[in-house]
Amino acid sequence: GAAIYTIWRYKLDHVTRLVVLILLCLAIFQLAEYNVCEIAWGLDSATWSRIGYVAITFLPPLGIHLVLALARRMNWLIVAAGYGLATAFALYFALATVGITGHQCTGNYVIFQVAPMASMAHSYYYWILLLIGVGTAVYYARQARLAGKVYTGRALDAFAIGYLSFMAPTTVAIYVMPETMAGIPSIMCGFAVMLAIVLVGGVLPNYRKSLTKTKSSPHGRKRPKRR
Repeated sequence: GAAIYTIWRYKLDHVTRLVVLILLCLAIFQLAEYNVCEIAWGLDSATWSRIGYVAITFLPPLGIHLVLALARRMNWLIVAAGYGLATAFALYFALATVGITGHQCTGNYVIFQVAPMASMAHSYYYWILLLIGVGTAVYYARQARLAGKVYTGRALDAFAIGYLSFMAPTTVAIYVMPETMAGIPSIMCGFAVMLAIVLVGGVLPNYRKSLTKTKSSPHGRKRPKRR
């Protein structure tokens, strides 16, 4: 629904397409998570598990890509490296029969049974890129405010808040109940509903304003260039 609203409400450009892709990846994982336990649409649980893991694997590089696009500081080497890692993990989870071996449906979340080494590597990949996304957003938000780009700064701040809105509760859940570590992908994407709300309600509105607002004088008019 959020993805459809974004397409309807905003002109599709580089930033809005990235937001739509993030929303779709979140939605695909939620759909896959539900269907893992229901064996729906003619696909078995193993297939839905692979679909879900492929979807969430692309979220961290999409987030970094979005931050750089918002800040207008595109670094294609970093973006390509992120998507390269995501593609490698996605191919493994999609094709390797030993990658995802099973699942367990609980009352609140789904536990995906993943090969131990792959699970550890994927966790490091995921958390490191998420932290890079937050750090990059905070850094460029400060740079934007110093340059007088208020709405760009607000959009980046909103993105950082959106990331922290699901990272912080997940971290607390792990600390309070260590046994929930087994269900981290499911728990994290449950909290990531907050990210979807922030993207649509905070990031995009400020991004659109940043396209029309420029640094102005105290009277609200553009300062003339000196000749």
